[in-house]
Amino acid sequence: MLVKVPEQGTLADVAAHRLAQSIVTGELEQGQKLNEAELAERFGMGRGPLREALRHLEGMRLVKRIPNAGARVVVLDRKTLADLYGVREALEGMACRLAASQMTDDEIAQLGKLLDRHEEQIRKQGGKVYAQSEGDLDFHFQIARGSRNQMLMDMLGSEQYQLLRMCRYRTSRNAQRTKPALNQHRQIVQALQQRDGELAELLMRRHIQGAWRSISEMIDKEEKETA
Repeated sequence: MLVKVPEQGTLADVAAHRLAQSIVTGELEQGQKLNEAELAERFGMGRGPLREALRHLEGMRLVKRIPNAGARVVVLDRKTLADLYGVREALEGMACRLAASQMTDDEIAQLGKLLDRHEEQIRKQGGKVYAQSEGDLDFHFQIARGSRNQMLMDMLGSEQYQLLRMCRYRTSRNAQRTKPALNQHRQIVQALQQRDGELAELLMRRHIQGAWRSISEMIDKEEKETA
């Protein structure tokens, strides 16, 4: 399930959203043990809603419950990330190809306007950060929805969505990726405008391959620094 800020949600909904955002941004670190008492105090709520929220995040694969050890934030190691990006490349490439024929002209135009907002955001961050908000402000999510394929939307918008946001948040802090990523997004929109599904898929696949190379290099650097 795509976790949005609930307008009139339960306490568990609110806790799930806040926990998910904390995990995606790294405020709660990968592998960190989640102490229910500490989290309940931190978010100002009872243990019951918090436990429900943790079960929800466990279903989203953001939290892993270990027997006799409690709940911990998921750890995205190299193998998990490689698998995730491989699946992402295939699914988002397919979504892009379908979107080229399924999205309306107005929806594609709105994608271009969304990228204008992203460009302004990058400028305000000094060109160093390209972090997309979730849902309607997320370029990739919009394309998945534009595919009109419910199974693709379920997989990209529910089963993998927050894990993908975790990965993308890491690369968004790579200043060398900000402008190239935005330019690649604009090229994808141009292919959609031309209704060229084959080109749109190719460009999306290349875009995600570049993102994987970036995060793989970051892992290499981190491993060297901790060796």
